Amino acid sequence: MTAEKNHIGATTSWVDVGENTQAFLAMPKAGTEPFAAVIIGHERYGLVQHTLDLAAKWAAFGYVCVAPDMASHWQGDKVALNRGEARLQLTDDKVQYYYGLCLDYLLARPDVNRHQVAAMGVCQSGGYPLLINSIRPEISANIVVYGGTGTSEEVIAACTAPIIGIFGEADHTVSVEVVDRFRGTLQRLNKSYELKVYAGMPHGWFNDTMPGRYRQRGAEEAWFQIIHFLENVYAGTYPKDRIRWSWEGDISTGYDFSKNVRLE
Repeated sequence: MTAEKNHIGATTSWVDVGENTQAFLAMPKAGTEPFAAVIIGHERYGLVQHTLDLAAKWAAFGYVCVAPDMASHWQGDKVALNRGEARLQLTDDKVQYYYGLCLDYLLARPDVNRHQVAAMGVCQSGGYPLLINSIRPEISANIVVYGGTGTSEEVIAACTAPIIGIFGEADHTVSVEVVDRFRGTLQRLNKSYELKVYAGMPHGWFNDTMPGRYRQRGAEEAWFQIIHFLENVYAGTYPKDRIRWSWEGDISTGYDFSKNVRLE
């Protein structure tokens, strides 16, 4: 396989991160080594264009990014998976396996700063960063994008890195009440976090391959919030002896989760 687009600011390729696991690798075209890095998990559709684009976007911002194909060893119909007509069921152990392979791959690269490797998940993979960080303290930051609120307390309790969570008011899969319970769990377990519910944003608003969902202004605002979060983490804003909480929401006084609908 080859990269599907000529991404500005990124050099992309397909690599084997170990044990016949394919992954999409995006490298910055500019900057100074060693680079910070991000592992990003794909959504329920498998490793499709949206995830490749996000990986390349990380590289354009100066991060090495690797996106594992977590269907590498799956015997199902990958074409149907990419269309959303099949389901890839991953156990927690399998998620930790694939993210762990990517983490080991990045830590072995001399052009990667081994103290600055973050994990990111979007939608179905939203909680995957917490799963890998619960067993691998080398993860420096957790990026949760409209997902992950169902992660068990046992997993969250074992996490060692600060967490950023990005959610949308109009999301039909995750209610504001669920996000608030997630926040309460993080506080009860003394985890540093930065959570935000964006006004009017539907599920999948980062995804420009789905025009009905994509919201460019909101996506860019949230993207820069994530970038600034990582910059703060690496600047020492979240010291080990302090717990820091940031919670921001913008919702209608008439908010009603039951009225949120799935967009194409």
